[in-house]
Amino acid sequence: MAWQLTGTYAESCSCDAVCPCTWSALTAQATLDRCRALLAYHVAAGEIDGTDVSGLNFALFLDTPPVMAEGNWRVGVFLDAAASDVQADELGAVLAGQRGGPPAMLAPLIGELLGIERVPIEFSENGHDHQVRVGEGASFAVADFVAIEGGDPVRLENVAHPSNTTLTVAPATTTNLSTFGIAWGRSGQSGFTAPFSWSG
Repeated sequence: MAWQLTGTYAESCSCDAVCPCTWSALTAQATLDRCRALLAYHVAAGEIDGTDVSGLNFALFLDTPPVMAEGNWRVGVFLDAAASDVQADELGAVLAGQRGGPPAMLAPLIGELLGIERVPIEFSENGHDHQVRVGEGASFAVADFVAIEGGDPVRLENVAHPSNTTLTVAPATTTNLSTFGIAWGRSGQSGFTAPFSWSG
């Protein structure tokens, strides 16, 4: 039951930029009373146990205590409405940690599954700009931060993050976030982008 997913990820979270949860390997306290994040993924190429899932999107909503390493996360899963039942089942198994890989590493931290929703998910990129829309209630745009004109975006390296150990700093330019009954988000909050490559 081998699988592999490669593509692009973008995230917006409720912390001030730059999110302390990320640079501290989940041990520093979030800047607000809860850490809420929406992690969105576009699968450029992917296969799970013989099922092609290329071109699909998915997203994870996290609602956690201020110190994420303490666990008791509340997590909601969004699966692409464009996925067939078989594709959705296979992606769901991966995201539940049943197939190993990075999602399985997060499983011990999860205390409550808020639900799984199949909704239209749009993921688009234009240079340093990244836009995500999840269903009708959630959307955000983040922009890779370039500190030196003409230079590369600012990046965090050697971080403990399920998407990549190197993340591009990308604060939110717009947010409209209502996920699993929780309204949150503001312009300028923390965000990241990166390529991702998962396998199990």
